[in-house]
Amino acid sequence: MSGKTEKILAEDIMTREVITVSPGDDVEKAARLLLENNISGLPVITEDGRVAGMISEADIIFRQKKVDAPSYSVILGAVVYLKSPQRYIEELKRTVALTVEELMNKKLHTVGPEATVEEISTVMVEEGVNRVPVVDEKGRLLGIVTRQDIIRTVHGQRR
Repeated sequence: MSGKTEKILAEDIMTREVITVSPGDDVEKAARLLLENNISGLPVITEDGRVAGMISEADIIFRQKKVDAPSYSVILGAVVYLKSPQRYIEELKRTVALTVEELMNKKLHTVGPEATVEEISTVMVEEGVNRVPVVDEKGRLLGIVTRQDIIRTVHGQRR
């Protein structure tokens, strides 16, 4: 990364007016917002403004996934699963999800407003995420940084 982007912070490049959904919203609303706004993911925000999770195109597509029951073998009278039955149950729950909370990804990767472009890029690459919410010390949403924001910043096309 070039030296000039090392000092650019999340608060310098984040989108401040973020389109969000609530945990109780239905999945159809999330899908509609993604399509209408040509975006690929939405932060899920609690009533007090904290980020509870993220819901993305991939999560919504997951509902169409074929879920196979786990294979098993019987060895000496004991059932030995070849795949995790718990994973099967979790996948099944997600395919029938009706609310954002039931479908969202709860594993969060956030940064503070003082995070550098290098730090944000590292989170994106190492965690395999396409967007990173920027939060305050209480976990409340301040903005969001997407891959496009990073590319725009690194290649000199700032908004």
